[in-house]
Amino acid sequence: MSLAPDITDLLARARADLRMGVPIVLGRRDGILVLAAETLSSARLDDVIALPGAADLVLTGRRAETLKARAYDGDVARVALPEDATLRWVQALADPADDLAHPMKGPLVTRRAGDASLHRLAVTLAKSARLLPAVVVIPLEDAARFAGMHGLTCLDPEEAAPRIGASVVFDGVISARVPLRAAENARLHVFRPEDGSEEHYAIEIGRPDRGAPVLARLHSACFTGDLLGSLKCDCGPQLNAALDRMGAEGAGVLLYLNQEGRGIGLANKMRAYALQDQGFDTVEANHRLGFEDDERDFRIGSELLRRLGFSAVRLMTNNPAKIDMMTRNGIEVAERVPLHVGETPHNTAYLATKRAKSGHI
Repeated sequence: MSLAPDITDLLARARADLRMGVPIVLGRRDGILVLAAETLSSARLDDVIALPGAADLVLTGRRAETLKARAYDGDVARVALPEDATLRWVQALADPADDLAHPMKGPLVTRRAGDASLHRLAVTLAKSARLLPAVVVIPLEDAARFAGMHGLTCLDPEEAAPRIGASVVFDGVISARVPLRAAENARLHVFRPEDGSEEHYAIEIGRPDRGAPVLARLHSACFTGDLLGSLKCDCGPQLNAALDRMGAEGAGVLLYLNQEGRGIGLANKMRAYALQDQGFDTVEANHRLGFEDDERDFRIGSELLRRLGFSAVRLMTNNPAKIDMMTRNGIEVAERVPLHVGETPHNTAYLATKRAKSGHI
């Protein structure tokens, strides 16, 4: 029988649970109970503190650096949770929104003994759920039994860890003709990842020759720029300019990847915008939230191109990381096609940061 969920199904369920504020369990014997700090409730926090064992608030090394907390585990920090910890205390450490108004949040005691691999996996899961990368964790004995008693999703870390961040397998769901302003001879292809994450799209203009380098762009979704016409970024103008260029040439493919906010999701992107209003640049804002400069997975683009039958591209980009990714994943970049549009008085500093800190050309 194959009715039971496999590890891919369980990971999708775990991400949904964390977004709903429901705990999950990592480990079968000695394991941990994990709750996302962003969706944590006071009642569940009290329940965690009442359990035997020492609870931690696990943050990324980036966030710990902002809080002046020692990250003995390098990329994560295990902050000891006081017995009188409140929901407000937990979320103030997880979310930097009030850092400038209330900069003193310590002293914070961080742990240095013991294995942090499960804690690291828990933070990675929170990231993949597009939540703030901060989790409340408490150790469990006979973790699988605890999960069964409380109806919680239980993941085997050895099975789960390799699946998070691995190359995604896609199913082509459907394609249909969609006449566009830029090109009436366009088709929209919808691809659904097997891991239950966001769908991604390919807009194919004309009938590109599969044996020649195709004019292509990897475009990350930007709700504010693509749909609302935000002046804080150059995403909307880049999207339209790329489609116009493909329409003028009569052929091309634009991959629309649902990796909003450099892969951190729309809610976290708005948190970053709020931090930018406090004077931080886009990279600094990401770091204060606990994220890296860029959390996107451009391997998705190369996989979709292969699914469409392409092996070489003329890539429309100002980002060398996209070129490197394509080459490493077997897609030849025959030419880089510059895309310089959309600069406004509102995004001049943002574009300068992309050049200075993210290596954009």
